[in-house]
Amino acid sequence: MPSESISAADSSVLLVQLSDSHLFAEADGKLLGMDTQDSLQRVIERVLQEQPRIDLMLASGDLSQDGSAASYARFRQLTEVIPAPARWFPGNHDEVPAMQAACVGSDLLEPVIDLGNWRIILLDSSIPGAVPGYLADRQLALLERALGEAPERHHLICLHHHPVSIGCRWMDSIGVRNPEALFAVVERFSQARAMLWGHIHQEFDQLRNGVRLLASPSTCVQFAPGSEEFQVDSTAPGYRWLRLHADGRLETGVSRVTGIQFEVDYSVKGY
Repeated sequence: MPSESISAADSSVLLVQLSDSHLFAEADGKLLGMDTQDSLQRVIERVLQEQPRIDLMLASGDLSQDGSAASYARFRQLTEVIPAPARWFPGNHDEVPAMQAACVGSDLLEPVIDLGNWRIILLDSSIPGAVPGYLADRQLALLERALGEAPERHHLICLHHHPVSIGCRWMDSIGVRNPEALFAVVERFSQARAMLWGHIHQEFDQLRNGVRLLASPSTCVQFAPGSEEFQVDSTAPGYRWLRLHADGRLETGVSRVTGIQFEVDYSVKGY
């Protein structure tokens, strides 16, 4: 099913996740007061400093804030300095046709990739013109097929929206709207090891029925954990790394940049 199989060391493979970059058509565009291109560049610099060998870079949605062709071209240009294959999948701010146009001639949007002893499955949870997520029948079928065709591999399932409550009341209504359908598929396959998402602009790490649930910071503005209403956090931008071992073990951590200071602009409603 996957378009290619990336050969990697037998012991483990290293993934880097960049999420919610929210780039604009304008190079100096700001989200809630933060220059999103500048913050992404700083996160990439940290990735290059800290990770000497990367096997896959994942961009987990909301690459763009405005869905413009220029923002996707810039995201591709900025991230191509990372010496690794890359995969993208959309979030609620992304315009899928523009994203597809930016990826013509590449495998950036291929949804299944075999890496070491693992299979990585990328799902599109975006709803055109809406903030919450939903997994359409074709996405659930993709997931079931990918899991069923590789029972000998460990599986990491990725999507943009959160499928469980994260403890922020204001985000409860903007996650995946049919999580029960997602988990009904996942729980039929014992090789499912972990799920990974973005969207929430903060760290998350829990275990559900033996499956590790992970979410990651944004490369720009962060949201305050445990917040009842929309609230920006002062925590710095960052990325998540994941080391996937051949025996199914997963090690992971978050690294954040230093030295970014900005004043939150709450006059911008929403994100």
